[in-house]
Amino acid sequence: QVQLVESGGGLVQAGGSLRLSCAASGRTFASYGMGWFRQAPGKEREFVAGIIWSGGRTYYADSVAGRFTISRDNAKNTVDLQMNSLKSEDTAVYYCAVPTTVRPMSRRVTDFGSWGQGTQVTVSS
Repeated sequence: QVQLVESGGGLVQAGGSLRLSCAASGRTFASYGMGWFRQAPGKEREFVAGIIWSGGRTYYADSVAGRFTISRDNAKNTVDLQMNSLKSEDTAVYYCAVPTTVRPMSRRVTDFGSWGQGTQVTVSS
């Protein structure tokens, strides 16, 4: 079983930047992909970004492509999400998670597990 802890959230003005980090423990971190998701009040949890085990391939939701960058450091067991040009609609609780499926580069919430507690990102307009 893997344990995940997110950090780095906060309050930022529209157009600003934040960097989220997810620390993993409990399993061989370098053997699996990772994903970032978010959930805004009253909305369903949605995919934001994903990265394969080696970090060699990344994929993004259309709503964040070109603004967000996912990366990982397998030596430190961390996966980060750099968020630039933030918009008010990016306001949400952000979660990292581990895929529970062999389906490559999945974007489905139901294909992920071991969710962290989340970190709040609030973008003021």
